[in-house]
Amino acid sequence: MSIRWAGVLVTLLCATVTWGGESSHGDKAWQEARDVVKQIQSRYEKTKDLQAEFVQTTRIEGFERPVISSGRVYIKKPGRLRWDYLNPATEQIYVMQDDVKVYVPEHKQVLVGKLTQMAASTAPLELLQGAGKLDESFDVQPATGKERGTGGIRLVTLIPKDKEHESTRNIQRIVVEVFPKTYFLRTVSLHEISGNVATFEFSALKPNQELGNEVFDFKAPSDVEVVKAPVLNGPQ
Repeated sequence: MSIRWAGVLVTLLCATVTWGGESSHGDKAWQEARDVVKQIQSRYEKTKDLQAEFVQTTRIEGFERPVISSGRVYIKKPGRLRWDYLNPATEQIYVMQDDVKVYVPEHKQVLVGKLTQMAASTAPLELLQGAGKLDESFDVQPATGKERGTGGIRLVTLIPKDKEHESTRNIQRIVVEVFPKTYFLRTVSLHEISGNVATFEFSALKPNQELGNEVFDFKAPSDVEVVKAPVLNGPQ
């Protein structure tokens, strides 16, 4: 999974979060994790649209310094997403159901294709459409260790059930932290099997702003070249 598509997956994760059934563990940690996920689900069920700022820190295996980027993200149910990288370089990703457009102003180029082909993963599409449920693809567990999130709230870990499935084969685990009181996602860390870790920290969240469709409709400037995006057949 590329750094950019990791961002798309994290954003779509915000749209649908579901507890994956009762755990056989009855201790306090599992109960807290269960409560956190129920609160997340309740919050996002009430959210029709959402915009937020983000900072993405990606630590790549074998490299000493992390890659840091930031920008803004917009979500609107059902099936609309806009993910803007603003620093250090500008790039815009527009998703409508399975249709995706990636605009890179520096190259005066827009890549057009299908999310299921470009992202080499079906998980984002399933989550975006609301058809996929986390309990179908992940085991939900309390995060290991004594570290807690902001406000002392339990961190939650998502473990892929099917290690060979196309939608999760690159992911070892996802660790989620929420904001106190609101239970919107504050940080999401994707731990890949390769050792890469992409952490997204969200801020300035604005839910239910009645975002218009024009926010998500991309119109290419006249001097931009439209290119059919390559199909990715394996992990990136």
